[in-house]
Amino acid sequence: TAEVLGDREIERFVGSWRLIPTSGGVFEVIVNGELLFSKRALSRHAEPGEIKTLILKKLIQVQLDRKIKPDRPPLKP
Repeated sequence: TAEVLGDREIERFVGSWRLIPTSGGVFEVIVNGELLFSKRALSRHAEPGEIKTLILKKLIQVQLDRKIKPDRPPLKP
């Protein structure tokens, strides 16, 4: 989580973060209601950098879908 939470490039596009404690080894990353990663579904831990890359790709998609004004430099995956 530190890899993502400490990233200023991601932080400026996020209105809020919510970490939900669970049990049984569940680890899921959901952005705007879309499941980006599920440890349970994939039966494996995320690789280093994998979650950050998935979030950046989703944020880029959101930027394109909303056609955000170019007052900010585009995100890089």
